[in-house]
Amino acid sequence: MLIPATILTGFLGAGKTTLLKRVLTEAHGQKIAIIENEFGEENIDNEILVSDTNEQIIQMNNGCVCCTIREDLRTTLQLLAAKKRKGLLDFERVVIETTGLADPGPVAQTFFMDDEIAESFLLDSILTLVDAKHAAQQLNDRQEARRQVGFADQIFISKSDLVSVEELDALQHRLKHMNPRAPQKVVHFGEVSLAEVFDLRGFNLNAKLDIDPDFLADDGHHHHDGEHCDHPSHKHGHDDHSHGDHAHDGDHAHGGEHGHGHHHHHDDDVKSFVFKSKRAFDPAKLEDFLGTVVNIYGPKMLRYKGVLNMRGTERKVIFQGVHQLMGSDLGPEWAKGEERMSKMVFIGIDLPKDILMQGLEQSLV
Repeated sequence: MLIPATILTGFLGAGKTTLLKRVLTEAHGQKIAIIENEFGEENIDNEILVSDTNEQIIQMNNGCVCCTIREDLRTTLQLLAAKKRKGLLDFERVVIETTGLADPGPVAQTFFMDDEIAESFLLDSILTLVDAKHAAQQLNDRQEARRQVGFADQIFISKSDLVSVEELDALQHRLKHMNPRAPQKVVHFGEVSLAEVFDLRGFNLNAKLDIDPDFLADDGHHHHDGEHCDHPSHKHGHDDHSHGDHAHDGDHAHGGEHGHGHHHHHDDDVKSFVFKSKRAFDPAKLEDFLGTVVNIYGPKMLRYKGVLNMRGTERKVIFQGVHQLMGSDLGPEWAKGEERMSKMVFIGIDLPKDILMQGLEQSLV
């Protein structure tokens, strides 16, 4: 059985430590190992653990395990897996807390590039905590904050009670432009139920592409086959702050003809776009094109995923990647009567959308 791993990221003060403390001290009946970067700004251990201990790994009374990274993540993960195999430690899953300034990319890549790690662990998802009060400033000032949003499989927004409904709405729109894959959930400072944190399967090669349906909707604008639509609109009822009817919110990005004043459109360097087409892809052409793109833009590509209609197979082809690492798999067959449509989402830093769109278009049959 592979041990599921969750990467927890987010800026200072967003509530990572609060969330981890709850995980470590609550009687939830799960045995969880938490790996903490030792140069964390506010260390968990100062409060929970005795600071003068030299032990790298500490077993908590509720069955949780806490350890700090002394060398690198690989070594720590291998040590944990070895102790578990020998029956010295008992835990069911791992949570890795990255420091507020870390780029989760290399952490995620560890699980795919290292055979020993891949034999013991399965990367489940990347969770990003966003502090509603300071997010706008942090997203403006720090690329690391924007990257963390782009990498996320799930976004938790804390401190929403400290901002107005309009500010929260604007933040959610902004996050959705950066990452339409990740569901957003408004939470009270670090208070998230564990069911919402674990087994999210963000890295599963599943035949479903989780993009907010409104993001894919045509928004009343007619898009032709193969043309893209990348203006997200508001998701209804996905948090405690659904207010009014935002049927046309997606339009604010189309030149703002509806005058939604408070949705100031930020031009963040982390952006996402979606490619859709009903024409099948030519496998060789697509492989060449994606290979080239990943070679050139890999460091700027945060997350990308597609469910594709490929010539020569009756099955869906699923691919996804992080930076330069890309994997694909055959999924289930297209159902009878199901429309065979390829959908891809790319999230990255200053990716040349027109080049990508054109290349994908040219890879179609």
